[in-house]
Amino acid sequence: MADDSAQQVRRESGGVLEVRNLVKDYKVRGAQKKIRAINDVSFTLEAGKTIALVGESGSGKSTIAKSIMQLVKPSEGQILLDGKPIARHGAGLRRYRKDVQMVFQDPFGSLNPFHPVGHHIERPLRIHRAVPEGMTIEEKVHELLERVNLTPAADIAPRRPHELSGGQRQRVAIARALAPGSRFLVADEPVSMLDVSIRLGVLNLLARLQRQENLGVLYITHDLATARHFSDEIMVMYRGDVVEQGPSDEVILNPQHEYTKTLLAAAPNPERIGQMRDEVRAEFAAAAAKD
Repeated sequence: MADDSAQQVRRESGGVLEVRNLVKDYKVRGAQKKIRAINDVSFTLEAGKTIALVGESGSGKSTIAKSIMQLVKPSEGQILLDGKPIARHGAGLRRYRKDVQMVFQDPFGSLNPFHPVGHHIERPLRIHRAVPEGMTIEEKVHELLERVNLTPAADIAPRRPHELSGGQRQRVAIARALAPGSRFLVADEPVSMLDVSIRLGVLNLLARLQRQENLGVLYITHDLATARHFSDEIMVMYRGDVVEQGPSDEVILNPQHEYTKTLLAAAPNPERIGQMRDEVRAEFAAAAAKD
């Protein structure tokens, strides 16, 4: 009951994660010049909403994620939570990391192979003192595993990452991100390392958690199809700049920037594939008739 009350408070509390005029330059070793990875990027992520950040490799998507998580220090700009700049260190930074968590791309690389699943979820619970009164830490670990559909939790908790499938490992990573009581998730291509057959299940899980717990989700991807169906808004990045931004359907169905149009043209189109197959068959039939 205490845990249900805590979740209800989090759902009602909402919040806003804001990125203002973010710039990140990287120095080139042995040269005076710098490479600008992200250039004057601004957006606002509200609790209960999902923004998809779309672009090719090297466009700056992951640099934005790392800047939000304070894994890299921005060259310019601000990141604010509920209107307040985030602290650089100490208790203020710890409070920020309690509210804003990350789901990394590679679920095997982000989990320590020497520790069981229970340890990975127990650690943030202890660090952020996120176990409700009247509940044991083991009960909370099991509750989080069940929340991401890893059951029976008592069997999953003692296993090590290599004993799980890729989809199960990513669900553990999601449970770990939820453990502190986070309000915002930064999901950096969370299904790109998974088999195609299980990607939809993980995305549906994220979508359900976002609705039920009023989470704000920054979904980083190169897949326009999932960006449209799992996000409220799409931002298209090209060489560090946001070149197009708007409601998901509007960006996909009525793209304005040439780069967005190019991305859409590169996406597989089942109807066009079928048409091309029919054209090839017709050419072979015509050639056979001539012979």
